[in-house]
Amino acid sequence: MAYLLVTTRHLEDRLLFRDIQDFIVGMNYVAVQAFKCGVFVLAFVLMSNHLHFVLLCSREKAEAFIDGLKTAYSRYYWNKYGSHEHLRRLKVDYKVLEGDEALEWAIAYVHMNPVAANICVSPFDYLWGTGNCFFRTSRGGGNDARDGIGRKKGVSLGAMSARQRLRILHSRADLPGEWMVDEYGVVMPESYVRKDRVEAAYRTPRRMQFFLQNSSKAKQRMGGAEDANVPAFRDQVILAALPDICQSLFRKRSMSELTEEQIVELLRQLRFRFSAGPNQLARVTGLSYDEAAKYLDRA
Repeated sequence: MAYLLVTTRHLEDRLLFRDIQDFIVGMNYVAVQAFKCGVFVLAFVLMSNHLHFVLLCSREKAEAFIDGLKTAYSRYYWNKYGSHEHLRRLKVDYKVLEGDEALEWAIAYVHMNPVAANICVSPFDYLWGTGNCFFRTSRGGGNDARDGIGRKKGVSLGAMSARQRLRILHSRADLPGEWMVDEYGVVMPESYVRKDRVEAAYRTPRRMQFFLQNSSKAKQRMGGAEDANVPAFRDQVILAALPDICQSLFRKRSMSELTEEQIVELLRQLRFRFSAGPNQLARVTGLSYDEAAKYLDRA
């Protein structure tokens, strides 16, 4: 076994997760595939157009985990949106973490992705990953208790019927009954993530905070060569606004009904209203980067 940083390449012109339900399904597929493949998950984050994981396992098991995740989510995505071609284009990098502090830097890098993307102030506020799993205290007990950050605890999978589990997991995998599901319908990462390994690596919350604040993603967020590419709004915010903007501007129900000149005006409006660049506009509209850039040049 080895510590591995597993990263998918960014999709430039598509979104993996278009709404909250997509994120919920993605989170639960992580739990299902980790159980099926027998990998130890230490940290992960689901971003709009890419994924990051820190795993403890063999390279073979890591590849099986990613392949299973892509296959399961592709099936879900096809059923919902009628498309999965872009998922096949998700190239994956596997990096063995060697040397002192490599594990700590990798986990910090993963957790700071949503902060660098201007989605949240702290990784502890991001729901779709493990950013709030470590060095937490809890108060009270029972299924109705709230943990140390005010998030309501859920119920165990063992307390659910087979139908309920299938509806939540989109899988018939027989996950451990003690694993917990939160109020969003997400299998809580604390149920299967190796918190002990992560907390032993950092030793103290202060040390973990040091690595978070000094990671490459944190430095990018503070300002640098890539800072101009940081989006001002989440992809899902713009995507959700598209139908209303098409209706208010053009009396059309969707972008597919627009003429080329109307698409030019739509992208101009999106750039003005959301400070969105060609990469982000390509992702939320489904245009290629070249098409988005061409239309913006005409706007």
